[in-house]
This record gives sequence, structure tokens and C-alpha cells, in this order.
Amino acid sequence: MAWRGPGGGREVLRLAWPLILSNSFWTLQITLDRVFLGWRSSNDTAACMAAAMLFWVPTTLLQYTVSYVTTFVAQFHGARQPERVGPVVWQAIILAVAGGLGFLLLLPLSESIIRWAGHDAQLRELETVYLRCLCFAALPYALTAALSGFFSGLGRTRVVMGLNAVGLLVNGVLGYLLIFGEGGFPELGIAGAGWATVCGGYVSSGLGLILLLRPENRMTYHTLRGLRLDLGLMGRLLRYGLPNGFMVMMETLGFTLVLTFIGRMGTVELAASTIAFTINIPAYLPTMGLAQAVGVAVGQRLGEGRPDLAERAVWSGLWLALAFVAVVSSAYVLAPGLLVGLFAEREPLLWGQVAPLAATLLHFVAAYAFFDAVALVFSFALRGAGDTVFVSIVSVLLSWPVMVLPAWLVSQRGEGLFVAWAGLSAFPVATALVLFVRFQQGKWRKLRVIETVAKTEGPGTPYAVPGPCSAVEPAEARG
Repeated sequence: MAWRGPGGGREVLRLAWPLILSNSFWTLQITLDRVFLGWRSSNDTAACMAAAMLFWVPTTLLQYTVSYVTTFVAQFHGARQPERVGPVVWQAIILAVAGGLGFLLLLPLSESIIRWAGHDAQLRELETVYLRCLCFAALPYALTAALSGFFSGLGRTRVVMGLNAVGLLVNGVLGYLLIFGEGGFPELGIAGAGWATVCGGYVSSGLGLILLLRPENRMTYHTLRGLRLDLGLMGRLLRYGLPNGFMVMMETLGFTLVLTFIGRMGTVELAASTIAFTINIPAYLPTMGLAQAVGVAVGQRLGEGRPDLAERAVWSGLWLALAFVAVVSSAYVLAPGLLVGLFAEREPLLWGQVAPLAATLLHFVAAYAFFDAVALVFSFALRGAGDTVFVSIVSVLLSWPVMVLPAWLVSQRGEGLFVAWAGLSAFPVATALVLFVRFQQGKWRKLRVIETVAKTEGPGTPYAVPGPCSAVEPAEARG
């Protein structure tokens, strides 16, 4: 891995470290909620995870469709078309608001959705309460995704870090106060965790809007002048963003189904799996931060007409991600009991069964984490170029037979937890191999999501910016 120069490790890390911290803040927010709830009971922990996954299935379709604006901003920025940035961001904001309001329609269906999961009555009651709270969080989180896309695409990843830090602070403080009824607040239990999440989302998105409309952004990127519905831009955002959102939604749905099937095996199995997944978040989301930085770098360099530098950034990001995963996976193997002990509940009813099982499951996590990192980096690299349809198809074709089907089969007998986890581990391995081959074929080098337009750097120095999915290399000669 080259460290210095364009596309080197230092450039990728400069983009990535705020995103790593940003995702780590999100990690800490989720972990804190589950640790707080774990202090109450294993049922609260299990219900929190299961309801959150049911919520994130439709949410990811909206959030990752909206967040694809990052690629548009990156390519417009690289192609030196700043006046196009504001209008495309507003298309994402309009989509976020419309979709977020639509989530309120799920409120009367919450109990039916939870009942479908087939968990025991005590879990169903807790899951329904938490899901209803989360329905109000869809709008602010989708809005934050759109606003983060503006700053990430420009390479201002520190702003994204700040937005998530504020959300973490609000969520963490309110979560503790509302879950346990401290400081004069009512003791709401799992509902307190849900309402704290909603409040944190609105504070983050509100701050993001204020920063978007700062005078320098209004002048350079038309962030106020572009406040209108542009059917052409909206159509293009949906054309590339929907496959991106659909891919993440199908993966999330598959994972949720696996978790649901594990829940049918028993509360101990579900609680142990929840703890193992939660412990893995500190490895997964920071790795995602590196992958997101790779996607931004690919978009900017392709906008500039420099696919060679885009490829260099991909390899730099991959080696950084693998090095990070190696450190974290070592902890999973060497000290699983210590990590699991963070979730020890105050009244240990099932803890004697949950703890050793969760420690064993961490060995599965250590095995597949390396392939997960490879899949993430190449996935974001291809999506940063506009190859979202292929990545979406791969996700759907692999996740269901490899990950979901084995878990469903063994759940019919009410046992087979390790078989279900073997399928979970096989999915990132298969995905990593397919996306690596696709990347090596090099078709991504000729893809763009932005329109063709002639620009000039100065008198008599025109250059060309390729259009959507252009089949020709961009012109790099000037003059």
C-alpha cells in the first residue's frame, strides 16, 4: 500500500477517520442502549435487537437510497460543477421527508408485524413498544443521511463526525435517564431507549440543516437556490439510489429473518446472538467508515477523470480495513469472556446460559470479519462509480440461499444455532469473492452518475465530463 500521494493511504485515512469515529459514535449509541437494557434483563436486550432489525428493514431502503446522494456530490465536486451540488442534495432531502412521514403509517401495524416474528408473549410486548417509538425516528435519520451525503461527498467528513457526536450525546444521556428514571425523569424502560433515539436524531438533523444553509454553502453550492423539486435530478437519484437502498434492505431483511428464526429456537439463543452481534459492531462500522471513504474517493476521482487514482484509493482502503479487523478479531478470540461480561445483567436469571454461548459465537465473528471487510470496501468502490444494480443483484442472489435458508431449515426443529451462524459466516465470504472479481474486470472505470456537460477551467481550456454510465473514458487532455 502506497502511503503518500493521491489515492494513497494517508489520503484515504484523512477522509476515513472522521467517518470511522462517526460510525463508532453510532456504534456506541447502539451499544449503550443495549448495555443499559441488559442491566434490566436479557428480555429487554433481546427485544431491543429484534424490534430494531424489523424497523431497519424498510428504513434501510429509504436511508440508503437517500444517502446515495454522496456519490452525486462527490462526482459533481470532482468534475468542478459546484452549482449542481445544492439541487441534488435537496432532492435527497425531499425524498427523506416524504419517506420519513410515510413511516408513521406503520404505527397501527406494529403489533401485527411483531406477532409475525413468533416470539413469546413477553418479548412481543416489549418489541411492540420499541418498534412504535422507532417509527418516529425514520424521518430525522433519513434527513441526517441526506445532509451527511452533502458533507461526505465534498470530503468534509469531520462535519459528519460532529453531527453523529451530538446525536450520541443526546441519545446516551436521555437513554440513561429515561430507561432507569433517573434525574426526576419517568422510568420508561425500553420505551425510554426508543424516545432517546428519536430525540438524538432530530437534534443531529436540525444541526445539519443549519450548517447546510451557511452563507458560504449557499453561495458556492446553491444550497438555498436549489430548494425545489427537479424531476430530472430526482429521477437520476432514484435510478442509482434505489438499487443501493434495495441491496441494503434485502441484506437487512435476510439478517432480520435469521435473527427471527434464531429467536424461535429460544430466548437464550436470541440473547446470546444479540450480544455477539452487538460486540461486533465496533469492528463492522469503523470498517464501513473506511469503505465509505473509499466510495467518496472513487466518486471524486472519477469525476476528475482519473480512474487510476480511484483504483489506488480502493487498494489503500482495503489494506487499512484488513489491518483494523485483524486487531479487533484477535480480541474476539483471546478475550471473548471479558467482552461478553459487559452485558451482565443486574438480576442474572439466564445469564449463566447466555454468557458462554455468546463467547462461543464470537469465534464465528472472528472468522468472517476479514471477508466482511473485503466485501464492504469493494461494494462501496463499485457503488461510488455507479455500479449499484450489479451489487444489488449479487446481494439478493447470495443472501437468501446462503444465509437465510439454512437458518429457516434448522429453526423448524427449534435447534441448530451453529448451523444458522455458519450460513451467516458464509455470506460475506461469497460476497467478497464475487465483488472482487467484478472490480478486477474494470467496467466500473467507465461509469458515471452525473450528466455530460462542457466546462472550462479558463480561457480556451475546455474539458469533458462523462455522462451517466458513459462507455468511453473521460477526456483528460486539456487545451
